[in-house]
Amino acid sequence: MTFDNIKRNILLISEGVEYEVTALSNIAAYIYENMIDVNWVGFYILRDGKLILGPFQGKVACTEIELGHGVCGRSAKADEPIVVPNVHNYGDYISCDPETMSEIVFPIYKNGKLYGVLDIDSATVDRFHGQNNEGLVEVAYGISMVLDKTKA
Repeated sequence: MTFDNIKRNILLISEGVEYEVTALSNIAAYIYENMIDVNWVGFYILRDGKLILGPFQGKVACTEIELGHGVCGRSAKADEPIVVPNVHNYGDYISCDPETMSEIVFPIYKNGKLYGVLDIDSATVDRFHGQNNEGLVEVAYGISMVLDKTKA
């Protein structure tokens, strides 16, 4: 499945959804079911100056991440995507699943403000490279479009 299709379907399954948690839950499930070779897909939401665990698919995860720490915290603080080809070579990696080998994180927005991050993990080294980044940027943009139409 192409990233254009994933983005289009995220918009479709979120059409008319009123609440953030509902939309994000279905989006996490959809990405998890339709991306090849991922072992965790989910959201960390910015609240009270830290990232808190939001809707996800995969193994039990860290519940809070300080801004600037780990891949998610650094992505949120820098307000930019981060790709980690091998998490074992990332000095500030926060391990929740020992099977995870690579990770990609994208900031997501609501009404133009940082809302949190989309975090996708894989059990394969260097899973996220090249066109994955460009396509997933579009998926993250689609998620922000959905969030703009929802309420807490």
